[in-house]
Amino acid sequence: MKTILTISIMTAAFAIGTTSARADAAELWAKNCASCHAKDGSGSTAMGKKSKVKDYRDAAVQAGFSDAEAIKVITDGKEAMKPFKDKLKADEIKSLVAYVRTLKK
Repeated sequence: MKTILTISIMTAAFAIGTTSARADAAELWAKNCASCHAKDGSGSTAMGKKSKVKDYRDAAVQAGFSDAEAIKVITDGKEAMKPFKDKLKADEIKSLVAYVRTLKK
């Protein structure tokens, strides 16, 4: 009985932590990325269209880059995208990459 209770508590704590991390990443996305990449990752904003950002909802687009490549671009910037290395912590950048992966349809 004690083992079942412990497992239940650990499972609940993990679920809460995962939900919280996803919410934090969504907030980071809204604050730092959505102005160009759109809230849904489509890139359908004025700046996104001007910069020709990719549609992160597209599975083929997502298959075209690794998590490590995405981390590097967010960290160091690329073309029109500014670097975020001085604005975001490494774990926040990783959470953004994980969030982008959830946008795929």
